[in-house]
Amino acid sequence: MEILNNIWNALWMENESLVNSMLLPFACVESFLSLMLFINLLNINCSRKQKFLYVIFASICSIINTVFIPHPINVISNYLIIFLLIYFIFKQGFIKSLIALFIPAIIFALVTTLILNVYMKVLNLSYNQTLLTPIYRLFYLILAYSCITLIIFILKLKKYKIKILEDFDKKTKKVVIVNFILGLFTILLQGIIVCYYIDFASIYITFLTVIVLIAYFCINLYSLNKVTKLTITTRELETVEAYNKSITVLYDNVKGFKHDFDNIVSAIGGYVETNDLDGLREYYHSLRDDCQRANNIATLNPNIINNPAIYSILSSKYYKADNLGIKINFEFFVDLNDFNIKSYEFSRILGILLDNAIEAASECDEKIINIFFRNEYNKNRNIVLISNTYKNKDVNIEDIFEKGNSGKENHSGLGLWEVRQYMTKNDNLNLYTKKDDKYFTQQLEIYNNKK
Repeated sequence: MEILNNIWNALWMENESLVNSMLLPFACVESFLSLMLFINLLNINCSRKQKFLYVIFASICSIINTVFIPHPINVISNYLIIFLLIYFIFKQGFIKSLIALFIPAIIFALVTTLILNVYMKVLNLSYNQTLLTPIYRLFYLILAYSCITLIIFILKLKKYKIKILEDFDKKTKKVVIVNFILGLFTILLQGIIVCYYIDFASIYITFLTVIVLIAYFCINLYSLNKVTKLTITTRELETVEAYNKSITVLYDNVKGFKHDFDNIVSAIGGYVETNDLDGLREYYHSLRDDCQRANNIATLNPNIINNPAIYSILSSKYYKADNLGIKINFEFFVDLNDFNIKSYEFSRILGILLDNAIEAASECDEKIINIFFRNEYNKNRNIVLISNTYKNKDVNIEDIFEKGNSGKENHSGLGLWEVRQYMTKNDNLNLYTKKDDKYFTQQLEIYNNKK
């Protein structure tokens, strides 16, 4: 009986050590709720292992920050650690990781700020009593976490998602990053105000503060949504413009072919009548090259190449090569939505490989580039194969990936080095480089699942 009385007294008296011992389970709960908020809102696909690692590391870091680092420095430290955990565990880009940090932080700030003041006024408690008395702290956390769980349930029920682009232009990216960093500092300042003035602040002041934070939060999400839509619309317009160019060139080719059809038939007939098979063979190869060019242009179709960024790169590089007199053989037999790689990273890799291929082929007497996209279902991967004729047969296929390695004047030599960094960062990517007497080949392998 005495033991029960001691436990009861410990729960109802201010006891910082007992409260700290309660932090671990509640830190796990808070980390889990934060996780559910950002993976559902941002539609982040992740494994159970990633979720487990995040909850464990985030909980441990939160406890260490709370117990050993003074306020408000511990808040800044905790935000920084959570950002790094999201960035490295879930392998999200900088902007998406920042927003994944910002959304749970603002939701927790809104809920806890509103509940804390009401809770203290109703029970006539001081700030220290609420936080340092185990029983009061327990009921306060249960109430706050229940409200956040309800918010998560409503968001999942309504299937509300926030679409975030990683590959904004640099100016837009800077504006978005600065905006959300200021938002995090706003939350930090609000936390400091709560700590020092919550005992004196009326419910009306707290309610007004929450309304201002909600307004700020909604305006930020609205602005981000508008920026995203504007970026997508701009890319769609660029895609339509490139497609119109392809249609125009294809129409001119068909029109020219129709105009010369009688001449083509007559020429074939002449070779047949004179039994000139060598001449017919040569004429056929010339005619086939014209048909292949028309087929290539027909393939440059946004309905086939179903990613605006990749379509834009392929069409622009195709016309760049074509203007340099480079013969291009192009085949596309994949669905880009199945590629297990970020669009921004794939765009960078593809652009660098195509630029190098165009530069090398343009120096040759026989200018040829082969570009093949295909799916290997039996190996659970997609293949992008780029081969080109090249002049420097002594090129070292290992040295070309070194930083600063370039045989050209005014070239930084960072292109293939950057590609190698992407290979290192993503364990489902491989790049095989080989050469023979005619072709220099880069084979990019994108596995659907991590190896």
